[in-house]
Amino acid sequence: MSGGDAKKLVRSPSGLRMVPEHRAARSPFGLDEPPWVPDKECPRCMQCDTKFDFITRKHHCRRCGKCFCDKCCSKKVPLPRMCFVDPVRQCAECALVSQKETEFYDKQLKVLMNGATFFVTLGTSDKSELMVCRLSSNQRYLVLDGDSHYEIEIIQISTVQILTEGFTPGDFRVFQDELEYDLTEMRTNKKKIFTLTPAFWRASLLLKEATLVP
Repeated sequence: MSGGDAKKLVRSPSGLRMVPEHRAARSPFGLDEPPWVPDKECPRCMQCDTKFDFITRKHHCRRCGKCFCDKCCSKKVPLPRMCFVDPVRQCAECALVSQKETEFYDKQLKVLMNGATFFVTLGTSDKSELMVCRLSSNQRYLVLDGDSHYEIEIIQISTVQILTEGFTPGDFRVFQDELEYDLTEMRTNKKKIFTLTPAFWRASLLLKEATLVP
């Protein structure tokens, strides 16, 4: 996958973006830039209804593309889902959404990409294998890496959940169509072999949600 991870710097009306050279390498969390509402179709602010004139200028939100006055669209907020290099102008509503997403990118995604170690049981097999579970660098795959190697496409994951009944704390399961992976935190009677923070579980539960949020 690494060969397809190259990126390029592009300039759009909204700002500079660092995007994958190949569209197939796009993150499943990415969003396309919206079309801007044409100036001629927007005589008033779409939030407060203030009329635009020589003094009251119009501004477009980079996330929704709607037209606002400076008061209603003054915040410049990071927008990682559109790959912007710098914070960009957004309306108040979009800015709140983007701020929450930025926390996901800055915290949960980093935790997932660092990964954690598990005993993995594939399907109905009785044999467990020690593997590292992590998110790939382009965020498209959940990678299980050990003596065997598996790559599960994020868009194919139907459910990610923590198992609480009948399993020891730290058990984790991923469903991909009919194939099921049990990822169980590795422990021994003497000591915990590795350190696994609750952040990995919380981040994992956000995978499906983050994939679907428009």
